[in-house]
Amino acid sequence: MSSTPQYWFPAKRFGWGWGAPNTWQGTLTLVIFLALLIVGAWLFPPVSAKTAYLIYLTAVCAALLVVLKLKGEPMPLRRPNR
Repeated sequence: MSSTPQYWFPAKRFGWGWGAPNTWQGTLTLVIFLALLIVGAWLFPPVSAKTAYLIYLTAVCAALLVVLKLKGEPMPLRRPNR
């Protein structure tokens, strides 16, 4: 058994954030996220329930960011070139 943790999302080499998933758990996370976006648009039609839809979108995106922070590779601290 390996002692190194396996991250669901690797840190991007350039820029800020995480790249495409490199495990099945990461892929499943993105599929669930997209499914929740579709269900939310059906439950809270953006035309008639704009506020509820925005609150739902904020909650779903916040949940994704929590998963990314917990299961994503830590981003290295880089110093700017001088």
